[in-house]
Amino acid sequence: MADLATLNRFQQGILDAERAFDPTIKDGAVQYYDIASMLTADDIHFVVAQAGTRVVGCGYARIEAAKHYLKHPVHAYLGLMYVDPQYRGRSVNLAIIDALKDWSLSRGVGEMRLEVYRDNIAAVKAYEKAGFGQWMIQMRWAQNDAGGQ
Repeated sequence: MADLATLNRFQQGILDAERAFDPTIKDGAVQYYDIASMLTADDIHFVVAQAGTRVVGCGYARIEAAKHYLKHPVHAYLGLMYVDPQYRGRSVNLAIIDALKDWSLSRGVGEMRLEVYRDNIAAVKAYEKAGFGQWMIQMRWAQNDAGGQ
């Protein structure tokens, strides 16, 4: 909870960055997550990365039920993956993912999922470096949005 203000600032950093990839995100301050509630949930594990006493990155894993037709009953969904721009390129994201992976495995969860905009090349490469692979593209169509993008 001591890092809540920083985590909320990181959340806005994610939203600001993702608006370039998603024209459907509302303008102004928006919250993807109720971080305060998530910090006390049993099925969610938050990780913060620090440089000295400064929080420079974060991410969480949430154990979720898988679709009934999949081989695995649950998976860990990763979200709020953020690294302060001054600390990018220093393997902070890899360290966060490794900690989330360790937590997931300690809970018997061997499948991890996350979402990333396909045009966010830097993020895609970072997740591929951490061992994630692309397997599905989500598509959309909107009446007032030529080309659905």
